[in-house]
Amino acid sequence: MALLRIEPAGVAVCSLDGEPILTALARSGHTHRFGCRRGGCGVCKVEVVSGAVRYQARVADQVLSPAERAAGVCLSCRAVPEGDVVIRLRAGDRLRCVAPMLAALACKTNKDTDKVKDKEGER
Repeated sequence: MALLRIEPAGVAVCSLDGEPILTALARSGHTHRFGCRRGGCGVCKVEVVSGAVRYQARVADQVLSPAERAAGVCLSCRAVPEGDVVIRLRAGDRLRCVAPMLAALACKTNKDTDKVKDKEGER
């Protein structure tokens, strides 16, 4: 398990072994700007300020250039922390807490499920 700190928000979350940064953020109720979630678009680029990341699958140079890699840029949807890591979101991106939205969705889903159960009980 690694500690993942997101700047400039100052938020810290735990990343499970083998878990990409974006997945760790989602599991903790957070997200930032992303696109395809498979390393093909580059929308989720972040800067690795300290620590190191690895990729479990090859990332195309057209998506993340050798110069970007050398500058510490990674794809949060595919980059897996190798120990504690500090990342910085790109200009114009921000960390969003989606936990309240997830809780609201879960409540709505439970209410819909209860309605279905009530209708089944009427038969």
